[in-house]
Amino acid sequence: MIKKNDIIPVEVEDITGQGSGIARVDGMAVFVPMTAVGDKINARILKVKKNYAFAKIEEITVPSAERILPDCECYSKCGGCVFRHISYEEELKIKRQRVYDALTRIGGIRDFEMGEIVGCKSPNSYRNKAQIPVGKDKEGSVITGFYAPHSHRIISTDRCALQPPEFDSIASEVKKWIIDHNISVYDENTRSGLVRHIYLRRGGGEIMVCIVINGASIPHKTELVSRLTSLNINITSIILNINTDDTNVILGKKCITLSGSDTISDTLCGLKFNISPLSFYQVNHDQTERLYGLAAEYAGLTGGELLIDLYCGAGTIGLSMAKNVRSLIGVEIVPEAIENARENARVNGIENAEFICSDADAAAKLLAKRRVRPDVVVIDPPRKGCGASVIDSICEMSPSRVVYVSCDPETLARDLKLFDEKGFRTVKVTPVDMFPRTGHVETVVQLMKN
Repeated sequence: MIKKNDIIPVEVEDITGQGSGIARVDGMAVFVPMTAVGDKINARILKVKKNYAFAKIEEITVPSAERILPDCECYSKCGGCVFRHISYEEELKIKRQRVYDALTRIGGIRDFEMGEIVGCKSPNSYRNKAQIPVGKDKEGSVITGFYAPHSHRIISTDRCALQPPEFDSIASEVKKWIIDHNISVYDENTRSGLVRHIYLRRGGGEIMVCIVINGASIPHKTELVSRLTSLNINITSIILNINTDDTNVILGKKCITLSGSDTISDTLCGLKFNISPLSFYQVNHDQTERLYGLAAEYAGLTGGELLIDLYCGAGTIGLSMAKNVRSLIGVEIVPEAIENARENARVNGIENAEFICSDADAAAKLLAKRRVRPDVVVIDPPRKGCGASVIDSICEMSPSRVVYVSCDPETLARDLKLFDEKGFRTVKVTPVDMFPRTGHVETVVQLMKN
């Protein structure tokens, strides 16, 4: 029987969707982060449960053929990436298998067409948004970086391979400004200090710099604006976000524009979208276009359909399909997102779209009660999925097709099983790697009414 602090030789046989290798000792699963299938290691046992254990690498005795040298000095400490120690091709295989296993094992789904995963052209520098916490280390020095896994402990770094290099230089310049003027930074324990986060967004050629503060204003703001605009001519928006709440939520509701525009703009699927600090917008532009293109293909639109877009956010998925439908109804619970969606429709001259501010469940029930009969329903729910009530209401509206865009294979599998029980069969499934090197994978699913 293994126990804590034992060092045992194991071979990694499989890997989880979150990047932990799986070895077996006396029938017990042992999970070891940052390992690859085929690794032979000496593992130090950290924790033992009834049927499984957690361990760490003590020594790699025979490395896997898929193992590569991590290209980030913070990889073992930061909570961002989980696959930076293996080849990208192997990562894609793992993610595709995770989706397939979830659908067949959890959902009991059979007889569907499983597409190849849509990989990213480059697994680096794809993020158009960064949320960089600001704090102090044990010596009292100002640091920026990213949180360690499952914590709010900042791992100090000036470089992140997932975001464009200009984000790193902007964050570094803001940190220098903080240090030069001895500006206080936020302490979660005491709820004191001014600067909480550096929040960056990029759209097309424009960059937004948003400083999240625990207060109403900042000192030396004219100099900050001057330093940033001199650093990068693409910075077209500099904004203060006011967040004085004791919360893990990064952004507050009030924004003050210090320089430039209140928004930046981006072109996605041929449409223009204005992006504010509070707008939801996908973080990987190129993969989003591939994702939406796949969703449109699965929707099978011919021009005469009524399309309902539940969980529509700022309207991006539905609006990208609007030219190919008779009419579009978008539903979203966040009022700011609905305003964004209406503005995005106006900016793009789309007149066949209506947006309703409502919980998806309530809206689906209302539309079903009104006997609205959509031809196609697109759903892009949060990680928790739809759940039985929303699915019941969708099925009551009796669309011929449902397109499900999911960010969590396990809740997707649960929901597809519920759809299947209601007479909607899963026809096609394609994973899309929106977030390379992380444990996340998106999936697009076509369901057809029996």
